[in-house]
Amino acid sequence: MADKESFTSKFMRTTGKVRLIFGPAQTSALDHPMTDENQQLLKEQQAQEKALWETVTRADGSSYIVSRKPE
Repeated sequence: MADKESFTSKFMRTTGKVRLIFGPAQTSALDHPMTDENQQLLKEQQAQEKALWETVTRADGSSYIVSRKPE
């Protein structure tokens, strides 16, 4: 009885063939500086997130976040 090829093996073989046609995935360096536009977008996203959550500090000094109550 012949061994049946696993789904993972079939998938990897197929993606290997597709890679021959389309080439490898495009990557960029991770250590490059952020653009001014991306820095501004990040600040806006962080401000929106901060508006949704509130930090609560217990008497023992530990803290946790809870969602803000809609007003």
